[in-house]
Parts: sequence; structure tokens; C-alpha cells
Amino acid sequence: MYIFLCNLCINALYGTAGFYPRFLSDLLSDDQVISYGGCVTQGFVIYTSVMCEITLLTAMAYDRYVAICKPLQYHTLLTPATVGKIIVLAWCYPLLISGIAVLLTVRLPLCGSRICKLFCDNGSILQHSCAPVTINRIWSAFTLAGQILQVILIGWSYLQITRVCLRSEEGRLKFTQTCVPHLLTMVIFIVVTLFDVLNSFYGDQNMPLNLRNLMALQFLIVPPVFNPVIYGLNLQKVRTAVFIRKNKIRY
Repeated sequence: MYIFLCNLCINALYGTAGFYPRFLSDLLSDDQVISYGGCVTQGFVIYTSVMCEITLLTAMAYDRYVAICKPLQYHTLLTPATVGKIIVLAWCYPLLISGIAVLLTVRLPLCGSRICKLFCDNGSILQHSCAPVTINRIWSAFTLAGQILQVILIGWSYLQITRVCLRSEEGRLKFTQTCVPHLLTMVIFIVVTLFDVLNSFYGDQNMPLNLRNLMALQFLIVPPVFNPVIYGLNLQKVRTAVFIRKNKIRY
């Protein structure tokens, strides 16, 4: 679980690195202009991070499912080699899906250049396409279906975990200590991501620009801020490693 947590933190740094440096540069510049290559790269980094967050949460859900529902088989099913393969898959799948989306986008000619967002994304670029984007929309639907399937797998895993944990006091304690933080992280991430998707498709253009920008930045701000707090305060080993107990002095 701690290996997956480490990758979750790395992914948060990766995603925010795709936004904040450019955002700070725009704040210091009079003209907020970005090259086409830079725009495509920023969109690739941000949405790869979003997809990787879901794949890592799915891996963590599987880890908790095996640990709680099949404890005697845990070390057999989740060997170091298996964990390594899961992590590689959790990173390579989003990179591959996003890479194909980028290739499908850069082949299109553009008839415009203005993006009404603080960051670049694939949807904003496609709005300026001079050619049909049917293939892009099909690929986006396929990608969305994959993310929904992962959310369903996470929900199924935790239904099984809840069923097992409610049988005993020890199980309820284990569920509270290790699974509740993961559930909170998952719910927060899904809500803010869904909020951004709905805002992208159904956002009111008459809404003030500052409010629209704030709504669009939710998934870049909320998960990276809340993830360390949630896991740091609820997981005892993480909390113990971070806070030094001054009343214990060894000679």
C-alpha cells in the first residue's frame, strides 16, 4: 500500500508540474501566449496525470481487497514482481491512451488559437479544428469508458471489503484505518473530475471568467492538497514517521 501511496504522490507532482510553472510564467508576462507544441504537451501531462490517478486508485483498491478479503493469499498474490507489474501498467496505460489522443489531435488543421482556460486541454484544441473530429470523439468515448470501468471495479472492491469488515470489531477497525482514507481520496477525485467534465461540456459561457477558471482548476488543486492530509492524518505509520515524539529520548 505504501508503494502505491508513493506513486500517488509522484503522480500529483507530475500533474501539477504540467500546470504551475506555465501558470506562474503567465502571471509574470503581459501576453499569455503558448506555442502549439507547448499547449499539446501541457494537455498531455495534465490528463495523463488524471488518468494515472484513477489507475493507481484502482491498484490500491485491489491491494486492500486482497489484504482484507484474502489475507492468507496476500503474499502469494501480491509479490514484489506483481506489484512492479501493476505499477508499470498503472503508468503505461495512461501514457499510451493520452499519446494516441495527442497523435489524433496534432493531425488536424486548426482555424483558431484562443483557449478560454488557464491551461490547455484536448477538448479546447479540438474546438478550433477545421476538419471533422469524429475519430477523436470516438477515442474520447473509449477512454471515458475505460475510466468508468475502473471506477466500477473500485466500487465493487470496496463493497466486498465492507461486507467482510462488518463481521467483526477488528475488521471494522482495519477498515477505518486503511480504507476510509482511500475512499475519501477516491470520492474527492471523482467529484472534482466530474465537476470539470460537466463544466467543459455544459458550462455557462455567461458565467464570470474568474469563476469558470476556478471551477476548471478544481482537479489540479483539491486532490494534491487533500491527499497528503488525508493519508498523513489517518494512517498511523505515516503519522508516526512524520511527527517526532519529543517525549521519547534514547541514550
